[in-house]
Amino acid sequence: QVQLVESGGGLVQPGGSLRLSCAASGSISSIYRMGWYRQAPGKQRDLVATITKGGNINYADSVKGRFTISGDITKNTVSLLMNSLKPEDTAVYYCNADCLVGISTPTYWGQGTQVTVSS
Repeated sequence: QVQLVESGGGLVQPGGSLRLSCAASGSISSIYRMGWYRQAPGKQRDLVATITKGGNINYADSVKGRFTISGDITKNTVSLLMNSLKPEDTAVYYCNADCLVGISTPTYWGQGTQVTVSS
């Protein structure tokens, strides 16, 4: 089992910045990838950015050049720096951990943190 706790959401004006953080606990040695997903009202949960244990990073096209994921999975923390925020970035942001346990690949989610971009 892996537990994920997010922090750092809030209300920000368009063009502003926010940093989200995620701390993992539990069976952290099984984690091979962590990342952030977001879900706007009435929409599906979509990938924002991921980082692997080896440092490989992937971004959604909609956030490339504006968002930066960083962290060290071996140290149990991942952050998402969000710059040049737009109203369409408004969503609940979820931390995610993909794990490898034997031949199983369980996925874990945090409780989510609200990000609202509005003037």
